[in-house]
Amino acid sequence: MNVYLDHSATTPVDPDVLNQMLPYFSDSFGNANSLHGYGRTAGQAVDRARTQVARAIGCKPAEVYFTSGGTESDNWALKGIAAKHAGKGKHIILSKIEHAAMLSCARQLEAQGFRVTYLDVDGEGVVDLEQLKRVVDDETILVSCMLANNEIGTIEPIRELAEIAHAHGAIVHTDAVQAVGSIPVDVRALGVDLLSLSGHKIYGPKGIGVLYKKTGVAIEPLIAGGHQERTMRGGTTNVPSVVGLGAAIEKAVRDLDANAARIAALRDDFVQKVLAAIPDAIYNGSRTHRLPGNANLSFKYIEGESILQMLDIQGVAVSTGSACSSGSLEPSHVMLAIGCSIPQSHSSIRFSFGRSNTPEQVDYVVEKLAKAIGTLRAMSPLTR
Repeated sequence: MNVYLDHSATTPVDPDVLNQMLPYFSDSFGNANSLHGYGRTAGQAVDRARTQVARAIGCKPAEVYFTSGGTESDNWALKGIAAKHAGKGKHIILSKIEHAAMLSCARQLEAQGFRVTYLDVDGEGVVDLEQLKRVVDDETILVSCMLANNEIGTIEPIRELAEIAHAHGAIVHTDAVQAVGSIPVDVRALGVDLLSLSGHKIYGPKGIGVLYKKTGVAIEPLIAGGHQERTMRGGTTNVPSVVGLGAAIEKAVRDLDANAARIAALRDDFVQKVLAAIPDAIYNGSRTHRLPGNANLSFKYIEGESILQMLDIQGVAVSTGSACSSGSLEPSHVMLAIGCSIPQSHSSIRFSFGRSNTPEQVDYVVEKLAKAIGTLRAMSPLTR
């Protein structure tokens, strides 16, 4: 049996989404910025997708800017605000458990003279709002915290964070790449000024994303070029992928409640059975404020990479953390931030459930996982 439990890394393109994309590779292949009929057809498809995204996240179509993905959107948010508002101040605040796209960008800005404060999180991965109140000041230009963590699935109190930041005149950004399509996301309700999302996490194509920018928020373009995206993002519009993102987000939001309930039930059944079958297993992250498909578990005395490899032999695909950091020998910065030891961090596995998973697959994975853990612990010097 083949079982895919790495939906937080990427998802397969939904067949309905693919069917809507296909005409824009061939018959309707025009450049969306061309003035002739071919261009107008493509441009209308882009406008339709922009409206689909806007409806999904509760904003105006004119506030939706298409990018190449979540990483570009995150970089644009940080670097664009830094470039535009450095005259007000050079202080930026992030959480310690942000995606690598945010943390790498922050390090670049630090090298350019910006002051970056990294907020602590508690043992479940919830950001410290009291610390935010202490460190935010009138020179803070941006506060950014992800809506839901990509490794442990914890959902953050973004509304409360935004209120604190706005009281000091700071702009608020949230990386919602993992959240959109899994939980309700409304930019007005959240109170954010900028939001990043990505197509390939919601059964859409790779290489396409969005930066939501609230009307009136000034930001410097990240990619210079022509007049695409209202002169804010140069580059020929990726029409097929834009269409795919629009179709994917519309379907994800329409079916959100039913999918979330079914996936959460599978996840909960899996976690319960794992904790009952495998001694010294630890469930990481919040048990209540958590993405429905995420289950991050540590297994004492063994390496997560060895577990991953043994499961892969049995046809089970999982992750040792973020897909963007796979191959790294460094312990997960997220696991360390929530207080895990280095050995516990190295022993963690992320199981992320999606639409295609079944109860039968849950039982299969629990069985194979228990056998893998037993075999690895029998060989581990830490258990002797």
